[in-house]
Amino acid sequence: MDTMTPSPRRRHFALPVAVTAALTMILGAAPGVGAAVPAASAPTTLRYGDHDRQVVTVYRGAAERPPLAVYIHGGAWRMGSPERVRAKPQWFGEAGWAFASVGYRVLPDAQVEEQAQDVAAGLRALRADAARLGFDPDRILIMGHSAGAHLAALVATDGRYLGADRAAVRGVILLDGAGYDVSNEFNLRGPLARKLYGDAFGEDPARQRTLSPIAHVDAQDPPDWLIVFAESRVDAREQAAQFGDALQRAGLRVERIPDPGNHMEINREFGTAGYRANAAVRALMSRVAGQG
Repeated sequence: MDTMTPSPRRRHFALPVAVTAALTMILGAAPGVGAAVPAASAPTTLRYGDHDRQVVTVYRGAAERPPLAVYIHGGAWRMGSPERVRAKPQWFGEAGWAFASVGYRVLPDAQVEEQAQDVAAGLRALRADAARLGFDPDRILIMGHSAGAHLAALVATDGRYLGADRAAVRGVILLDGAGYDVSNEFNLRGPLARKLYGDAFGEDPARQRTLSPIAHVDAQDPPDWLIVFAESRVDAREQAAQFGDALQRAGLRVERIPDPGNHMEINREFGTAGYRANAAVRALMSRVAGQG
């Protein structure tokens, strides 16, 4: 992987209480809401750095050398927890898959570039330890919610993060992200979004473009994409359309699913009975596993 130099640090001011509350509602960032659903087996912890957040939680699959699903949590690039996996470990575990949730440093401790580097480092650590952890290192699906969807899309499209390891990523699931074109979000939305994206990405158009997954789409990206978005969120709907179109122009397989649920529900209900995207998720899993 090419060496990437983080942009100079910007000062990050504490958000007003009302703004933080709004972000929690919009982004599903509160770590204390809801409860994680345990998988059938106890998880294993894998550390890939010295920071408390540089850790991966791994749930083994029931099959021999199963595929691996890797989850990246949301939280506006400034909060959130890899422990908030909801029903996901059980969903993938029941299909025989292994599942992992990657933690990463957040603002103000780490800029978005460094967060993406953390996600990539976690993925590389997983692949390097695949034999002990019991999964196939060459059949990986990555998924993320909200800011995690942006990070998943960024490491999947910008080859500087994963390098040769990117070839092992065969599918990507994005749950209600809206940061696929950062400059678009920064310039077209209201003051709350401008504050959110300004703190995370700065005001330099070149940096915003570099951190926009849409700027890196090409035929070398993972071949299979599923984009779920809240149909009531204009920004999520428009970004899903634009990013999906770019992926399709590169010759990649893309399915976009509008969801009547809100931003929180899309993540919370993933893998539960009646979830609108279940059939599409199963189909993508089958293709990643080499069964479809």
